[in-house]
Amino acid sequence: MDSNDLNRKDVYILGIESSCDETAVSVVKNGREVLSNEIASQADFHEQFGGVVPELASRMHIEAVYPCIVNGLKKANLSFRDIDAVAVTYGPGLVGALLVGLSAAKGVCEATGLPLIGVNHMHGHIAANYITHKDLEPPFICLCVSGGHSQIILVKDYLDFELLGTTRDDAAGEAIDKIARVIGLGYPGGPKMDKAAQGGNVTRYTFAKTHMNDTLDFSFSGIKTSALNQINKLKMQGEDIDICDFAASYQQHIANELVRNTIIAAKSKGIRKICIAGGVSANSFLRNELKKQGKKFDLYFPEMKYCTDNAAMIASIGYFEYVKGTRHGLDLNACPSLEL
Repeated sequence: MDSNDLNRKDVYILGIESSCDETAVSVVKNGREVLSNEIASQADFHEQFGGVVPELASRMHIEAVYPCIVNGLKKANLSFRDIDAVAVTYGPGLVGALLVGLSAAKGVCEATGLPLIGVNHMHGHIAANYITHKDLEPPFICLCVSGGHSQIILVKDYLDFELLGTTRDDAAGEAIDKIARVIGLGYPGGPKMDKAAQGGNVTRYTFAKTHMNDTLDFSFSGIKTSALNQINKLKMQGEDIDICDFAASYQQHIANELVRNTIIAAKSKGIRKICIAGGVSANSFLRNELKKQGKKFDLYFPEMKYCTDNAAMIASIGYFEYVKGTRHGLDLNACPSLEL
């Protein structure tokens, strides 16, 4: 992308995100300055079911999306006349949830004449770093980790990505959420597991290692199975599980796997800058391990509020798509399995 393209007049993007259980709307100026960031979370509601119920999530998005749009514009002190384009997540995610946000964005564009820009949710997570770090520019290595993805990405330019490694089975976030439920921490598993593990002994419990020497890919199904087997064995023996130590050991093990491959990727590509992104990027064990192993690199962590799903990151990457000239028609459909 020509650097001159990034120095045009101020551009205001309205972002809409509804890929899972957060209805979010944000207005972002020039891809990096957040003017508003509205989020209607469903986490408390879905907690009673132990996870997200897709149909119910979709219905709740319908109720929340319009108020979020109104409040997002109001808090940014702007109207639709000030907006240059509407960026919306069209994948990956839950198809019903995606369709709600996409339909709302289409409605706005049809009524106002604003251009529609469909964006990849994972690209948005990467862009969260541009909001927190105003001077960050590609190229860099990004470890993007969430409930559904564990990816090492070479970000060559703002919209030029090369996938270096991915999970061959379970994502790291899914592996954490599963064990959090099994040991009684409930939903959402990630933050509850992290909180429960503070001060725990990270070496008390050990888990299966899944290093693959010929690739940067991950595999977390074996780690999860190893944890489940230990839990079942302890229960059969009538022994109590030390939740704090178990949670700490388990998360440290996963962090080791994630950081190990990320460092190898950065060295192999000769890249000095490393970023993390996605919901699991908020995990304290992952952050601490990267700080420990990545002392020779320039590390970038997104602000906590931009780690989980939000519309500011969607508006941010939408800005770079807008400058590039990306425009979508009103026939754009949701793509729940959209790849990087």
